[in-house]
Amino acid sequence: MHGTPHIVSDVMTHTVVSVGQDAGFKEIVRLMREWRVSGLPVLAAEDRVIGVVSEADLLCKEEFRDGDPDISRSRPRSTGGTPIAQPRRLKDLEKAGGLRARDLMTSPALTVRPDTTLARAARTMARAKVKRLPVVDELGRLQGIVSRTDLLKVFLREDESIAEEVRREIVAHLFPQPASLVRVDVHDGVVTLAGRIRDTSLVPVAARLVRAVEGVVDVAFELVPGGKMSDGAGRP
Repeated sequence: MHGTPHIVSDVMTHTVVSVGQDAGFKEIVRLMREWRVSGLPVLAAEDRVIGVVSEADLLCKEEFRDGDPDISRSRPRSTGGTPIAQPRRLKDLEKAGGLRARDLMTSPALTVRPDTTLARAARTMARAKVKRLPVVDELGRLQGIVSRTDLLKVFLREDESIAEEVRREIVAHLFPQPASLVRVDVHDGVVTLAGRIRDTSLVPVAARLVRAVEGVVDVAFELVPGGKMSDGAGRP
């Protein structure tokens, strides 16, 4: 669909600050502060992404500063009554002693390809509870980075652009004239389909398709069956 960003390469940031495996703790902190980011890709030879070091990784050092916190955290006790340590907490303890990116990073890195759909990238972020994803090519080389903010750019799309796509790609196929006569209005990303249609069973299909259009916030219907038209107040 023309003018609609569907994939990561349409919205990703191409200029990415990264670090090598030997980058020191203070250098990483300085770069995060300078570039105002909460995570940095860690690169090996040929710009291959091998991990990501985040603020959460670095904060392990502060967390464990005054001693070892309870690393069992609500895990069951062993037969002898000794708490069973969570693997993640043990990893955090290791990171607390790290000095270089290779010791601090989360690896392997969770990445996406440039041709990944925005919906899939959003699901990946949500499931992994991360704020950004390195974008890599087929060889794992860094191409850019995509963040939650980048994915939200689609909602800045102009209302008329959304309306034109809905008319062309959905209404023209589901509700062709003269059997149906449907008007498409969009305000702040909310799409309203109003008018008369011959087959009301297609309304759920239209709702699903309209919500899939990039930039759509919601969809509403003011449709009547057959040859009767609504006067805009819900009366035939």
